[in-house]
Amino acid sequence: MKTKIIIPILALFLIFSENLSAQVSSDWNQDLEILGKFLQSTPRSTVDSNIVHTALFFLNTPYVAHTLDTFDIEDLTINFRETDCLTFVENCLALSRILRCPNPDMDCFEQELRLIRYRDGVINGYTSRLHYTSDWIFDNVKKGVVEDITHALGGKKFNPDVSFMSENYPKYKYLKDNPETVKEIKMIEQEISRRGSYYFIPKQDIGAHQALIKNGDIVCFTSAVPGLDISHLGIAYRYKEQLTFIHASSSAKKVIINPEPLVDYCNKIKSNTGIIVLRPSSYNPTCVDE
Repeated sequence: MKTKIIIPILALFLIFSENLSAQVSSDWNQDLEILGKFLQSTPRSTVDSNIVHTALFFLNTPYVAHTLDTFDIEDLTINFRETDCLTFVENCLALSRILRCPNPDMDCFEQELRLIRYRDGVINGYTSRLHYTSDWIFDNVKKGVVEDITHALGGKKFNPDVSFMSENYPKYKYLKDNPETVKEIKMIEQEISRRGSYYFIPKQDIGAHQALIKNGDIVCFTSAVPGLDISHLGIAYRYKEQLTFIHASSSAKKVIINPEPLVDYCNKIKSNTGIIVLRPSSYNPTCVDE
């Protein structure tokens, strides 16, 4: 009787494994195809033009949350088929950088994405991923990937006090059953909160400073939600004579050019307190440095 039960279970497991492998292979082939289309259709230009062309290439890409939490262990996730707001910005930044490589390909993209997404560009478990955007900013400024120009634009002191992940750990796949990982996240939160080295432009002041925001700048929306630093990101874009932004919108469920000006968007959202503005650097990407 036991043998009769085990064999069907084993067969089901093998079928599931084969189907999963086929799905991963299919997704990978789609990502390679999308990358090929991107490289063929996107002109190589200045840093700001590169990132705008890249953002426009991904218009209408479906918005999907938690795309980086699909595997059992932390690994570099490549997904051009669907995105959330942060992975959209990361993809745009990494792709715009590899346009400066002599022979850009998926290997070049992986190097750049790893550099951007992980602390010091090294994957070492779940906590090595830059989960909080303020930590992402700090690390990518240090690595020379972006420049934080908020202070130069007239920004005011911003002291993030982050605790959202550790306080809401049951909502996170890799935290809910891992108390040691929660402890590590809490230590990282304490380090971020101690830095006190950030600036933001309050939303009532954006109109006075928006002329200095360029196409291709990365706009980070600061939040009044307790324990959270930044709630959303997008790519600045001057469209129909107004400053707006391109972003992966959770309400529209896809990547869009925001239909209203940046100022109006900020004023509409009560929890939004202002913006941080980052400028992609002109440093050479990894593939050129080697």
